[in-house]
Amino acid sequence: METKTSKGLEDIIAKAIKKISGRKENELCKYLPMKTGGYMHHFTFKKMKTKQPSELASTIEKFVLHADRPLVVAPKQRAARGSRKRRDHLNFTRIQLERMLNIARLAGDKEIITILSPRKSLATCKRDLILSIRNGKVEQELWNSYAESVQAQTQIAEMAAAAQN
Repeated sequence: METKTSKGLEDIIAKAIKKISGRKENELCKYLPMKTGGYMHHFTFKKMKTKQPSELASTIEKFVLHADRPLVVAPKQRAARGSRKRRDHLNFTRIQLERMLNIARLAGDKEIITILSPRKSLATCKRDLILSIRNGKVEQELWNSYAESVQAQTQIAEMAAAAQN
């Protein structure tokens, strides 16, 4: 059935809206599949209504009026947006991190210790350690931090030397 009159198209749209129990024309879009995937955008619907009314009418008839049960078309897959918040990232309090660091030290797991240790430069560790010694207090945590920084720097130097060979 070819419908060129806007009156005929309006009747088809009205019947289709009634069949899907909708209230607006835009609700029909979700029942009209596109060749590129997904359902028809409401801008495309409006454009077809004025420029290609017969094609729109036949699409509505095929997918809504002649269908026993009109099906909602799944939306087109979109590319992931970069601004999405990562859900797998865990946030720990300082106390929780310190507890995990102590557990890693007790277990002797150097990889976990380096991951959980606060990132201080060797110079900062050295300065803090010297200040604590001058004040008459040697904190084990500062010494561990200094020792880990020296060890990490040594490992980096060894890896750089190995990469050059």
